[in-house]
Amino acid sequence: MLPQNIDTNIDNISKLDFSIKRLGEASIESGLKDVIFVDDSENISYCADNVINQRLCEAGKKVPAFLAAGPRRKLFHDAPWSRAAIVTCGGLCPGLNDVIKALVNTLWYIYGVDNIYGIQYGLAGLVSGSGLSPVYLNPDIVDDIHMQGGTILGASRGEQSSEEIVRTLDRLNINMLFMIGGDGTQRAAHEVALLALERGVQVSVIGIPKTIDNDLNFMDKTFGFESAVEATSGIISCAHNEAKGYYNGIGLIRLMGRDSGFIAASASLANSLVNFCLIPEVELVLHGEGGLLQALEKRLENKHHAVVVVAEGAGQNLMSAEKLRDKSGNVLHNDIGVFLRDEIRDHFAGLDTEVNVKYFDPSYEIRSIPASGIDSIFCLHLAQHAVHAAMAGMTDLVVGNWHGYFTYVPITLATSARRKIDPHGQLWQSVLLTTRQMQYLNPGQKT
Repeated sequence: MLPQNIDTNIDNISKLDFSIKRLGEASIESGLKDVIFVDDSENISYCADNVINQRLCEAGKKVPAFLAAGPRRKLFHDAPWSRAAIVTCGGLCPGLNDVIKALVNTLWYIYGVDNIYGIQYGLAGLVSGSGLSPVYLNPDIVDDIHMQGGTILGASRGEQSSEEIVRTLDRLNINMLFMIGGDGTQRAAHEVALLALERGVQVSVIGIPKTIDNDLNFMDKTFGFESAVEATSGIISCAHNEAKGYYNGIGLIRLMGRDSGFIAASASLANSLVNFCLIPEVELVLHGEGGLLQALEKRLENKHHAVVVVAEGAGQNLMSAEKLRDKSGNVLHNDIGVFLRDEIRDHFAGLDTEVNVKYFDPSYEIRSIPASGIDSIFCLHLAQHAVHAAMAGMTDLVVGNWHGYFTYVPITLATSARRKIDPHGQLWQSVLLTTRQMQYLNPGQKT
């Protein structure tokens, strides 16, 4: 079914700019053997709806499409003279070391780039006076790092001067910079790429999307997300066991999801022991008819146990309106997990009803685990396509995945807005059908 405002959507879609910046003409013949080259005319359509694409054509508008990722026949950078730098920024996430290893191996073995450096502790390592020197990387050094969580390079939050970063890159003769991070990191990458172009510093700045929340725009998923969902499954089972082990037991699990509830929603589907899933995209009502507390009353009266999964950004409307930010500019949300734990205990104490709340907050345990097998494969693909883009002289892009294809996405598009769950979309409707929470939150509504 087409959206009612299809004409408005077509007009908005046609205005999107999917063009990728380049340092100059790629004129060096690629020496790659036994590969299928991708031509710059190959694109991945943004819109999967053929009716909308047809309407765009009928209106004389260009059908918006991503540039297809992959190796090019012509390169801009000459491998023997190239120097690459890799930096990891922001919070930890499963798969960081996998990406580092794949970048090093692709540069070294596929393209013959043997001057590869790791930047220590995020962008702070590219600022003079930090006391942090780049570390040399080769395949032997990164051989087994994918087996451990975290990042061998370290990470940090906080803005750094783009001017200083570009000066450092120029001074070190770095002509390829791979920035692994979330939306804040990618915005910084955009600033560095633009300033380098303005100053005539020929460095390809390529972003690799790292957000465990899966909330970067114009891409179907980011690495670390599937590992997080998989790791959460066992925790949900533990919470369920704790809840059933006590009279009126409630297992309350706070998961990652600052502004988007993809982990909470997907975890609730992956392990269907969850009875209530609370996400930032759906306003949380606590008290009164249709509120969570009354819903828990009904659930406990019926089953004497409940499992509640809450994303960290849910229910912020119930707490202090004061907004603090971390060093990366992200809003620091109030702790919804502790808030709900205390509210539930106080509510049932007021009813003189026994309740046993078991609270779980596994955020850091999940962030620091090694990547799952599926995520490791995804990290490998992202890194390979990042190197292909850099060697071809592209810049100011982030590697994405759209409708099953790897793409090159302008950073300005990827960071234009947070990707969020559609409360009327299939994912959330599936969560409601699986948890059956609406029979308690809204008894008159069928699910």
